Amino acid sequence: MSAPERGEAAPDTPRIRLRGWSAARVHATLVLGLTLSIVAFVYEVGRARQGNALSWAYVIEWPLLAGFGVFVWWSIFNGGSLRRRAPRQHEQHVAPEHEAMLAAWNEQQRELRDASEGRPGGRGEP
Repeated sequence: MSAPERGEAAPDTPRIRLRGWSAARVHATLVLGLTLSIVAFVYEVGRARQGNALSWAYVIEWPLLAGFGVFVWWSIFNGGSLRRRAPRQHEQHVAPEHEAMLAAWNEQQRELRDASEGRPGGRGEP
């Protein structure tokens, strides 16, 4: 597979980069969510120590919710990937007996693209 066409994003790169005010709102939402999760966690620990057995479930739930919030935040700023990686380079593998067919196909696609863009040499040209 060749390099991406003009205007296309590589498959492993994020399509949208948040900057400025949009990024600040996402960061503020994360901070607010983590703050609420910590407050709720402390509150539920207090209730659980007072004998409310159901609160022990919430003691586990709030840190999981905070962790999910961090995961979503990370995904927004890193294109859904847990780690940065270089885009994969895909090579075309064609059986030797089909190379002529592939060359003819690529030539036809080039001619059609040239004709649709109005370049000379397309099939539609006299």
